[in-house]
Amino acid sequence: MGALLAIDTSAGTSVALFRDGKLVAEKNITDNMKHAESIGSAIAAVLAEAKVTGQQVIEVVVGRGPAPFTGLRVGLAAATMFAEGTGAQLSGVVSLDAIALTALKTLKASPAKPLLVTTDARRSEVYWALYSGLTANGSPMRVEGPEVLKPAVLAEMLEARMLEPLTTDVQITGAAVGELAEALRADNLLERDVTAMYLRAPDAVEPKANGQFGKKVSS
Repeated sequence: MGALLAIDTSAGTSVALFRDGKLVAEKNITDNMKHAESIGSAIAAVLAEAKVTGQQVIEVVVGRGPAPFTGLRVGLAAATMFAEGTGAQLSGVVSLDAIALTALKTLKASPAKPLLVTTDARRSEVYWALYSGLTANGSPMRVEGPEVLKPAVLAEMLEARMLEPLTTDVQITGAAVGELAEALRADNLLERDVTAMYLRAPDAVEPKANGQFGKKVSS
């Protein structure tokens, strides 16, 4: 087997390198504002630590979010360019699923007592999803989400449905993204889809066309 490069920028910047199915290098940068400055050096660091060249990477897996627009697109662009440059296969996974996979190694969820995974969506909102457990191959069984809500609205919804879910403070890592890809592959669920999951419009908006600023005046 060759090497697998796993990338996620849904929170900070995390990159991991697997060789023959085993994690051999990982770089985690917690700064959630400097993805563009961090991603290149993080990829170079894990390749150097693992003593692997870009051409030895046969697969790239990237977290698709959900996450805010700016940070997420950095990881997706880096993964796409790396795969195109090396000829590696490119796949995408849901970042919340990777968090769930790690959390469910120690937590026992069920349909009646699901795991709630939330991450910061900014604007005083959270991204969330519910999970009922793991498949025999280790894939998280997502039963609802991902969606984005105000925390109070989410709490009210869960209360109305008489759900008291398990929760976790596990953070996303490139290692978890790589492990998730292997579990999904075993379940024939790994997808080539690398479209971003923003779940809402980006903060940036198109500028108004010339002549559309201010009040109109009569000629």
